[in-house]
Amino acid sequence: MVTAHPLPEGFTEIEVFAIGTALLVEALLGFCLNGLTIISFRKIKELRTPSNLLVLSIALADCGICINAFIAAFSSFLRYWPYGSDGCQIHGFHGFLTALASISSSAAVAWDRYHHYCTRSRLQWSTAASMMVFAWLFAAFWSVMPLLGWGEYDYEPLRTCCTLDYSKGDRNYVTFLFALSTFNFMIPGFIMLTAYQSIHQKFRKTGNFKFNTGLPLKTLVICWGPYCLLCSYAAVENVMFIPPKYRMIPALVAKTVPTVDAFVYALGNENYRGGIWQFLTGQKIEKTEVDNKTK
Repeated sequence: MVTAHPLPEGFTEIEVFAIGTALLVEALLGFCLNGLTIISFRKIKELRTPSNLLVLSIALADCGICINAFIAAFSSFLRYWPYGSDGCQIHGFHGFLTALASISSSAAVAWDRYHHYCTRSRLQWSTAASMMVFAWLFAAFWSVMPLLGWGEYDYEPLRTCCTLDYSKGDRNYVTFLFALSTFNFMIPGFIMLTAYQSIHQKFRKTGNFKFNTGLPLKTLVICWGPYCLLCSYAAVENVMFIPPKYRMIPALVAKTVPTVDAFVYALGNENYRGGIWQFLTGQKIEKTEVDNKTK
């Protein structure tokens, strides 16, 4: 029974319920949209292209984020973490793995789009598969580091989910955070910035804007920025003076990534959207070669 467990310190009953509900809605909506992206890729032959393999990688990572959020939502309704310390470590690792894989895959899509629109080179299956494998292995490397002692996973302020422990702010945390943010936020962000700026200039010359070139980078900054800012501030100052409920906000914002990504990379892609429509209705799209060319 929920009433058998006291409220987490610093939270009211309504706040705990609201956070759990928000996590549940984010998890269900994001999982459904990205699940649709994955199934459509599997069922519609025209969608199975090298470029769309990178979109699939984002969808797989985002589904993982949704599963992580669903576990957090369930624990929030219980008002406690029922899986023990080992479960906390697994939950933290899983959350970081899928989040970092999503960011790296988004950078890979930006790289592919740059070469398609600016250098007119066609992505090969071997290259796309290698980029996808690298994105996941790279994410796994950084996610396993806290399990080996560089950084540490611990409970979020609500104590119903787990993530990187930013409460200590010691040298171990600072060095890990600096390396983590450099290779998994700043460098992917730089790749996306330069790629989409070049694409935007290309579109401006032709007068044919095939998609919103500023949206992917804005998604990265808006969804992940608050969490990165909180962790970065924790490296120089003690953030424990911030009320726990406010420290939960960046995590809730980050959990919107799966839903936003689905609209940016799948539903916002004319050809991928056509493939999804074909899967849902059985109506074949007019342009038979759905090859992600108007990304």
